[in-house]
Amino acid sequence: MRLTTLGDLPARIATGGFILHTGIQKWSADEQTAQGVHGMAAGAFPFLNAIPPERFIKLLSVAEIGTGAALLAPFVPSAVAGAALTGFSGGLVAMYARTPALRNHGSIWPSENGIAVAKDVWMLGIGLGFVLDGLSRSRSRCR
Repeated sequence: MRLTTLGDLPARIATGGFILHTGIQKWSADEQTAQGVHGMAAGAFPFLNAIPPERFIKLLSVAEIGTGAALLAPFVPSAVAGAALTGFSGGLVAMYARTPALRNHGSIWPSENGIAVAKDVWMLGIGLGFVLDGLSRSRSRCR
């Protein structure tokens, strides 16, 4: 498995820095922020109602810090960092898809409230690109 290439760095730095920063911010989130983030996530994924908002925001913070750090660490193979990014952003895109208020009525396109979440589709694309690139390179080495 290859490590980071020069061409991977811009996307890894941009997404990793952003996700790491938001994870650090969530670590010290106040009760109102924790309830808001938890409410939105639990609206899309009802099983999350079983987790108290303060615990949920800490778990989300740890996931973001871990994903951001994996993307920023050049010794983590891009395919591995991409898998983390794909999992994380896939959850965000699923939340967007499961929350009708984030989309224009009868459409996949974001409403005014959904733009902040809809943009996570780019991170999903970047993560999938890293994973697919890693898989194609490992297959070409096996031939």
